[in-house]
Amino acid sequence: MTDDSKAIVPVWTLATGDVRVPVLTGDEPMTPERLAELRGVLAALADAPIATLEAHPLPEKVDRSRGISLDAASPLAQHLSQLIAQTTQGSSKAAAVTASGEGLYRMVIPAKVAAQVAQGIVSPMGSKAVAGGVHGAFQDATGKIVAQATLVPVGQVAAAGAAGGAGATAAVAGSVALTVAAPLVLMAVAVGVSAHADRQRQQAIERITELLEQLTEDKLNDERRELDGCRFAIDKATAILLDQGKLGVSLGLDSAAHAIGKALIDADERLGRWRDALDKLPDGKPVEIATLAKSFPGIDDHGGTFRTHLEIAALAIALQRRVIVLQAVEHAQSDPDNLFENFTRELKRDQQRLDEMESGIAGVLVRLSALELARPGGRRPVFTGNEVDRLMRVAHRIRRLGEGVTTTGRAADVAIEIARDKDGSVVVFPALAA
Repeated sequence: MTDDSKAIVPVWTLATGDVRVPVLTGDEPMTPERLAELRGVLAALADAPIATLEAHPLPEKVDRSRGISLDAASPLAQHLSQLIAQTTQGSSKAAAVTASGEGLYRMVIPAKVAAQVAQGIVSPMGSKAVAGGVHGAFQDATGKIVAQATLVPVGQVAAAGAAGGAGATAAVAGSVALTVAAPLVLMAVAVGVSAHADRQRQQAIERITELLEQLTEDKLNDERRELDGCRFAIDKATAILLDQGKLGVSLGLDSAAHAIGKALIDADERLGRWRDALDKLPDGKPVEIATLAKSFPGIDDHGGTFRTHLEIAALAIALQRRVIVLQAVEHAQSDPDNLFENFTRELKRDQQRLDEMESGIAGVLVRLSALELARPGGRRPVFTGNEVDRLMRVAHRIRRLGEGVTTTGRAADVAIEIARDKDGSVVVFPALAA
């Protein structure tokens, strides 16, 4: 994309069912702010989930290793190709932008809908994580932010394909043109959420590996290996489901789910012990380091068992997020006439326990970060410089436990970015807060 106010960005309004909403926009260009308002209004008025899909130029450099690759024959790639082919026939501007066959397609799901399909899964990423993302689509070659593009709605075209297909357009007199694309939205959400959860797994593994280098506890290392080994079965199951295949026992997904379940039980028991330990501390009084280290071993060190337990819990949660998405996709594909309702119902079913666990761990970290440390006990009125330095060092580490803790707040729009190559293959990047 160039820094040019005449740059054209086609925008599709996608519905996951036959809905009717008032006319909110015609074929006139829109600003990004106007598009955001439109998404919110459509989400509020429509009974079925509404999303928008923007077609941006593909950046010269895109880190495809962060996403999930699907070939041109995959259902998601085919649905996207079908949408482009059938809807751009009625829009010369959209046809011109998509003529090369490649591009970065950005699907944005409003907060209302995101709360249904991705609550607890997608959360805002920090600047460091975003810098490693694919937002180059909104920058020029020098990294300068470009926000001058003209957003052009893709107008109504003749209905194509069966209702619920990737190219069926639902529009009646007095309503806005909505392309019914439930399979496309379903697959994009499934792959984007799965990629996001796998990104969390990778980050947790990196931190666990670093922490275990400072420990000699074989049990923790075994826990890490068993959990990380589950990803092979999950990766295979993801690939099969995204190709609309059937899962079999030979994949080992049942064994992986069992191992993840055991890890979650361990994490829940540890969370209970941490809460009990904090409840037993005297209110409003300083706590000695030695007392704290009994319940939170290694909290006074750079690594430590406690921090490793935190990362193992994060790893188990990330893996379970992917399993939940697999279960939801499998269930939704078993009833293709009712994709999104089944999909959201399955996602919600097991998410609550994970959300509660993450919230509980966050609460423990916040409580720990607020503790005041006492000086070492003893009869000496004066303490050595080393003792003072250690007290300050540990206090600083404990305060930092509360940094970066994500607390549940107002739901944000969820963005899923899809890089499409000329051969029709796609790479779906981790879903993130728009």
